[in-house]
Amino acid sequence: MAREFQRGHKARISDLTAGTDLYVGVQISGPGLTFDISCFGLDADERLSDDRYFIFFNQPKSPEESLQLLGPQAGDTESFRVTLDGIPQQIKKLSFTATLDGAGQMSQIGPGYIRIVAGGEEVARYPFSGSEFSTERAVMLGDFYFKDVWRFAAVGQGFDGGLEALLKNFGGEVAEEEPAAPQPPQAGGAVPGFAPPAFGVPGTPAQAPAPVPAPAPAPAPAPRPAAQGFAPPPGATPPAPAPSVHAAPTIVAPLNTPPGGSPVPPPSPAPAFGRPGQQPPAPSAPPPPGYGAQPHAPHVPQAPAPPPGYGQPTPPPGYGQQPPPGQMPPGQMPGQQASYGAPQGAPQGAPQSPGVLGALQMFKETPTGQRWTQQNPKLVRADLGMGGQPVLARQGSMVLYQGKVDFSYKGAGFSGRIVGNATGQEMQLMRCTGQGQVFFAENATMLHPIELQGDAVCVSAESVLAFDESLQYEVRRIEGHGIPGGALFTMQFQGTGTIVVKTHGVPVVLPVTPTTFADANAVVAWSAASQVIVSSQVRMRRNSYPGDTGESVNLQFRGAPGNFIVVQPYEI
Repeated sequence: MAREFQRGHKARISDLTAGTDLYVGVQISGPGLTFDISCFGLDADERLSDDRYFIFFNQPKSPEESLQLLGPQAGDTESFRVTLDGIPQQIKKLSFTATLDGAGQMSQIGPGYIRIVAGGEEVARYPFSGSEFSTERAVMLGDFYFKDVWRFAAVGQGFDGGLEALLKNFGGEVAEEEPAAPQPPQAGGAVPGFAPPAFGVPGTPAQAPAPVPAPAPAPAPAPRPAAQGFAPPPGATPPAPAPSVHAAPTIVAPLNTPPGGSPVPPPSPAPAFGRPGQQPPAPSAPPPPGYGAQPHAPHVPQAPAPPPGYGQPTPPPGYGQQPPPGQMPPGQMPGQQASYGAPQGAPQGAPQSPGVLGALQMFKETPTGQRWTQQNPKLVRADLGMGGQPVLARQGSMVLYQGKVDFSYKGAGFSGRIVGNATGQEMQLMRCTGQGQVFFAENATMLHPIELQGDAVCVSAESVLAFDESLQYEVRRIEGHGIPGGALFTMQFQGTGTIVVKTHGVPVVLPVTPTTFADANAVVAWSAASQVIVSSQVRMRRNSYPGDTGESVNLQFRGAPGNFIVVQPYEI
């Protein structure tokens, strides 16, 4: 049975289907509107580094044919074939988009969807409508992205500008338009073997194909193997040959996607924020003037590279995703390896505007389809319209908001205040609700969004800036011995959602071993599966003399491989 997504929901592809040969259908329509539906194959930096993986009407397939444009069929305005196990390793995300070709805006579209079909059955669907957009001329519908495994995300994010602007946003170059080469029709107008049945649109009868004249006798081509049994059931009427993508009528059809629920995974590896990067190679001495230069070669000035640190944000790779190479993490010095993505400003290679606008281009807001977006190392944005869940944040941490947003006081109740005061883990929170975007920051501390997917993490209340209300949190006691009282306290967050942790300076993430000790005033977070005890080095003989080190009490961490601790270069 197909599972329906809402905007912002994510799920593993393996939770939807065991197959890797997938059919992706998009249905979008509007009165008098024409659409270009494309797929962008992006690298780890979310850039279109290889133009051959921009799949659209003029380039219907990738070199190895792991991505193919199939045309309108089975009630879909446009359809694609995606073979996940054939996609090259450098492609980390597939972004499916729809842009207007001509006048109009996305608020004029009717109900539409993006859906995934495997084995001839629809397994996921994300429906959308024009009420979710305003004056945008493009929309990022859904993503396939690789985060230890291939996953699907329902994006539904509007984008100002058309296909050309969207291409520049992904770092591509716009070439002069050439007439689209006509694609050879499929033999007999048959639906590909892995496509959904033609009657896949609820309530819409299958249309019989136009009669095709009998072709001249020719040697029969070699039979093509079926794609994992994706053939439609016997008796399914194949659709008529696909017309041009610019003249095809659009038909509404439903889509379902999984709610993102998944079994609780084992303890996650340490988040990569603050992970010490590899040291850059020592610069070699410059050669003598003229050495190795080509004679009579004209000097071509290179465009200045955009400042590091403002790259496109990605979810924290500590929860399964590999960090994008070459990006500058928050607070990291130039030359160090990136630990996790930070938002980008102007697309690389895009011409810079003159004057004030050009000078500030590097600081422009990052347009992404994520619920949480890192704007820079010390500023994070939450899109309240995605996921439909309110955000809880530290009181006074809002620095900017757009749209219709309501702020209300979030009380802990009488018992909560008693526990908070007694343990030192009291959080003064506000609830943010509405359909807008809220920017959070506090005292220029460094911010690190951590995505939880059913697992848990322990964070001191002092180090929490904001989190999704869907997360469960409680005060947790740390047992100890050897000191009066013998206990410390922390907050434990668990569930599915994102928590934004703040640090003073760039933190370090270390694996938990039997000999891992940390200062209780410097540790920021650790995996909830770790065993934590208060360790004391108090000795009457040693401390009866002046000159105590001040490091006699700390925390000892123990746990299975995969557990971690996060320590900041600062003591609270």
